[in-house]
Amino acid sequence: MARYILFRLLQAIPVLLGTTFLIYFMVFAMPGDPLLALFGDKTPNPALLEQLREQYHLNEPFFVQYLYYLGGIFRFDFGVSYSGQPVTEILAQTFPVTIRLAILALLFEMIAGILIGLVSGIRKGGIFDASALVVSLILISLPIFVTAFLGQYFLGIALGWFRPTVGAGAPIQDLILPALVLASISFAQIVRLTRSSVIETKNLDFVRTAYSKGLSSKRIVPVHILRNSLIPVVTYLGTDFGVLLVGATVTEGIFNVPGVGRTLYQAILKGEGPTVVSFVTVMVLIYLVVNLLVDLLYAVLDPRIRYAK
Repeated sequence: MARYILFRLLQAIPVLLGTTFLIYFMVFAMPGDPLLALFGDKTPNPALLEQLREQYHLNEPFFVQYLYYLGGIFRFDFGVSYSGQPVTEILAQTFPVTIRLAILALLFEMIAGILIGLVSGIRKGGIFDASALVVSLILISLPIFVTAFLGQYFLGIALGWFRPTVGAGAPIQDLILPALVLASISFAQIVRLTRSSVIETKNLDFVRTAYSKGLSSKRIVPVHILRNSLIPVVTYLGTDFGVLLVGATVTEGIFNVPGVGRTLYQAILKGEGPTVVSFVTVMVLIYLVVNLLVDLLYAVLDPRIRYAK
């Protein structure tokens, strides 16, 4: 296992280098001068402009700029935004909020989606199964901004169960409604994925053997059926956590969540290259770590999977 983890960590190095290079190239190789955008319609002082270029290494060749940035990453120094604020401070302010939001959404979709998908798969063809398929189809077909506005109006304003917008500091209770909205599409996918996996697993020979031995459903369903049906679900949940971090832009904007999505969108509009590149780099690192954890979890769910070789 340790050898496999070391191999995956070494494998992540070229992935990190390749993705950061592409991100840096796409952001900084675009035409136009990002520093001129800071001054708007005003004409900047040439001396001040040259000083800023030197400070942000914009007067260097592109590859040299990238090496400066790469060296900063290994020192956990993501540079300074064009507004003068260290990017690490922006990360420290926004990432905890989005991580809390993503974890809440992941818990909602994981618990509800797996339970409903399990019952739907066990009772295939029943009323519960048909209702779950219809609800999941509706949630998949609705754009996220429609679900957000509906949840905000009915659950936040009409019924008053939740706050329609997130307050200062983004407390957990204010993040419940945006987390439910964010989890809605993935919840529907997990219901369908779990259902199909359970239907396939319950017809396998080892499950029939368990029933023929006289084992009760309380033993067979969680141990033999559910456990062996979770590998595709875990794969989806692992990748979905990264999607929740990146794809929360619309939800954070509607509910006024001071997280990564809204901050990244504003940075793109302002041409804040250092902020955009640093945020995406951190997201890539999170993706790599989550994928490694998902691979290791396979061996826990299925004892037949081993990483000794």
